Amino acid sequence: MDNQRLADFSSNVSESNFLLVNKTCGSGNATDFLNVSNLYPLDLAMPLYGYAMPVLLLVTTVANTIIVAVLWQHHMRSPTNAVLMAMALSDMLTVLFPEPVFFYMYTLNNHAKPLYPQAACYAWGFLHEDIPNLFHTASIWLTVALAVQRYIYVCHPPVARTWCTLPRVIKAIIWIFIFATIHQAPKFFDTVYDSTEVEWQGECVCVCSERFSDWVTQITPNIYFPIYFWFRVVFVHLGPCTLLVVLNLLLFSALKEAQKRRKKLLHDKNSKRECKKLSDSNCTTLMLIAVVSVFLVTEIPLAVITLLHIISNMGIVIFSNDSYYMLMYFFIISNSFIIFSYPINFAIYCGMSRQFRETFHDLFFHGRGTPRRRDSTRYSTINSRPRTNRSCASETVI
Repeated sequence: MDNQRLADFSSNVSESNFLLVNKTCGSGNATDFLNVSNLYPLDLAMPLYGYAMPVLLLVTTVANTIIVAVLWQHHMRSPTNAVLMAMALSDMLTVLFPEPVFFYMYTLNNHAKPLYPQAACYAWGFLHEDIPNLFHTASIWLTVALAVQRYIYVCHPPVARTWCTLPRVIKAIIWIFIFATIHQAPKFFDTVYDSTEVEWQGECVCVCSERFSDWVTQITPNIYFPIYFWFRVVFVHLGPCTLLVVLNLLLFSALKEAQKRRKKLLHDKNSKRECKKLSDSNCTTLMLIAVVSVFLVTEIPLAVITLLHIISNMGIVIFSNDSYYMLMYFFIISNSFIIFSYPINFAIYCGMSRQFRETFHDLFFHGRGTPRRRDSTRYSTINSRPRTNRSCASETVI
């Protein structure tokens, strides 16, 4: 989700896209203001942000609203499902906030027009970059929490009884959103938009000029931006992706061992109940591995190119001057793939979780969210004890 700001902390940062304008109307040219046309390559931004994004917003909103509605049902509430529901909300808000400004700029073809008043300029920065980054960061850390929780549940059941209770998981979700907000907070205040006048299409019009905030200038952009982006690349991109790869491999190994154990239990007539519970647990683990794998496929490329770009801005030549423009193509494509992946989770849940399918069918086609077979093993496991005292080791999730 970070794109045009990645070049702002290079050695010649004062000559970056923060352009200063002359105060006399017409003394500067018509590009000396906040010009959205110059931020992204229009041959990609127009079809993806202008035409594909509204459709994706509709699909993502419908799919994730259904996910939240299904997981909110009383018999579906569990520590793992709480994380999945928070992920669905974060993904939906990541797409929802930038869509109004993208629709105005690209769908309605207003990207070349001067953006004014100053409130509109602040809204553009907040809605298309800062707020989506906040929720995307939360979604990344929630995915890590999901993988860690499942690893504890599968590989360390005694610990899960203490650490994976629903109240603890809810507190962890709240803290994730708090830390994501703290991490993104400086970006809301590092830019100031001043009102000025330029000549545009033969007329004197008011526009927004863009500059660093005074506090950024005091600590110098060459200090502020490296700190921000290095923290982001380590703790938001590469760090979580590396941890998720390791956890996914460990979960897959544990899944293989559980499948071997299940095959042995199939030959024991007295172990049918344990075999059924193990089968349900394996299905849940496999489904969460699929969710994390989709996340990694879309996030790793963006993490790698972000790292390379930061290194190049620290003095090591990786990209030529011409490559910076091409790099924006990559960011648009990578961000689009991330957004394309959001509705996939709904397909994974429907395809790999019988309980999710049945609850979805009961809720939206029969007008009731209660399970149809209350005497089934899966449903009775969920409803057999007070939810606040349940642990991961005893839960059966979607």
